[in-house]
Amino acid sequence: MPVHQDMNESVQAEFLKNNAEYAATFKDSDLPLPPARHALVLACMDARLHVEKVLGIKNGECHCVRNAGGRASDDALRSIAISQRLLGTKEVHIIHHTDCGMLTFNNQQLAAKIKEDLGVDVGDRDFLPFPDLHQSVLDDIRTVRESSLVATGTKVHGYIYEVETGKIKVVE
Repeated sequence: MPVHQDMNESVQAEFLKNNAEYAATFKDSDLPLPPARHALVLACMDARLHVEKVLGIKNGECHCVRNAGGRASDDALRSIAISQRLLGTKEVHIIHHTDCGMLTFNNQQLAAKIKEDLGVDVGDRDFLPFPDLHQSVLDDIRTVRESSLVATGTKVHGYIYEVETGKIKVVE
């Protein structure tokens, strides 16, 4: 069996053990479906960014949507629309971070890597990398504000999380 499968199986076993311990003392079954703070956080999937800890969010308080770069992609906008229309979200908080992998490549480089590794031509697919961290937050704030799927007047805030210090800095 390849090494990566053994590693994955051990991670799965650990996850199941941890979940059993969590479930044994679980007390949040009565939380309502809508987020109590009427807010959604869109953040990068980076494992160094623990959104709930960074912002002090408790279970049931906010929706958290994560993707590579914390980008306001079509799927992120889909999630925001569902959160707003069906669950009463009024604010969107976007978090990008320092030392982000999305700063390290462009679409052409990733397309070539996928072609080399998988033999798949991704065409002109945009993986939403960015060369400027601050500007990427501003771009995503604008994307959310201008989306026809997002309610007019939605409060949209942007931040940069510093992986070096644990602090967030307001961009807008």
